[in-house]
Amino acid sequence: MSKSLRLSEKWFRRGLWLVALMFAGFLIGLGGTVVGDLPQVEHVRQLDDFIDRAAADPLRATVKAAEDAERQAQRALEQIELQQDAARQANASAREAFGNWLATRRATEQPDQDAELIARTRALDGLKQKEDEARQKAEAQRQIVLDARQGAQRARESLSVLEADAREKLAAEYRRVELRVFGYRLALTLPLLVAAGWLFARKRRGTWWPFVWGFILFALFAFFVELVPYLPSYGGYVRYAVGIVVTVLVGRWAIVALNRYLARQQAAEAQPDTVRRQELSYDTALARLAKGVCPGCERPVDLKNAEIDFCPHCGIGLFDHCRQCDARKSAFSKFCHACGTTASPAEPLPAA
Repeated sequence: MSKSLRLSEKWFRRGLWLVALMFAGFLIGLGGTVVGDLPQVEHVRQLDDFIDRAAADPLRATVKAAEDAERQAQRALEQIELQQDAARQANASAREAFGNWLATRRATEQPDQDAELIARTRALDGLKQKEDEARQKAEAQRQIVLDARQGAQRARESLSVLEADAREKLAAEYRRVELRVFGYRLALTLPLLVAAGWLFARKRRGTWWPFVWGFILFALFAFFVELVPYLPSYGGYVRYAVGIVVTVLVGRWAIVALNRYLARQQAAEAQPDTVRRQELSYDTALARLAKGVCPGCERPVDLKNAEIDFCPHCGIGLFDHCRQCDARKSAFSKFCHACGTTASPAEPLPAA
């Protein structure tokens, strides 16, 4: 159709298409913001909203108290272990020194050192006793740490049972919220799609067609791009079911439209030649001729063949002769290309 337009009209149409795209872009931005903010209308639920608080709170308190006790006991154990290591090292050093002293005494065989032997032996016994006491304290402290850890573990296990049940309830609530939010999105985008369909059927060629096409692009984007990703899955059943329904609806519309088109073409081809040419839009006829098809039935025709004046498929006149200079011209031209004489819209075609 662009070949039948004036040069200025072509550029105006390109500019208007740019307006349509910009209008659609701003609408898409606004729609995306609205669709993205729709989940905020729902109250965000937490795990504590579904757990048994009467049973969970004491368990959480027990876990916290046990963890605090374990940390304190662990710090005390570290101190006791340091004392135990010091006592062990002191005992080991003392025994090593006693062994060296005892070897020296045996070498010198001095009986007067028996009192010192007894004293050193008693000192070693004291160091050994301190080491034993430190070890006992460490073992007792380890038992306290173990008891606190096991108590916290038992409380956590009991709490995990309550939290598992609460997670199931929370997941079910999330699914319900997701479905409600999808319903909000569908309630917002579906009317847009219906309005876009009505505009496409009635207003796409009107005066305000750039805004009409911009709104149509916006509605299609909002429905198929901004809505479909939020479509609940449920194992894929919903998505496949929606896909089947959309395919059936689109397919049915295409089949009905095709049958109506064929019926209109058959009815048009049954009318007289002059009536059919008068009913065809000038721009439509020129656009179809530029594509090398018959303006009446849209079947291919060799327009370069000078012997063809009528469509061999539907019989509509394609060429006639100027009433002024008898030049062969297109039957849809408003003026003769040879002399500029105005062509009569109901001018009868000469016999071939």
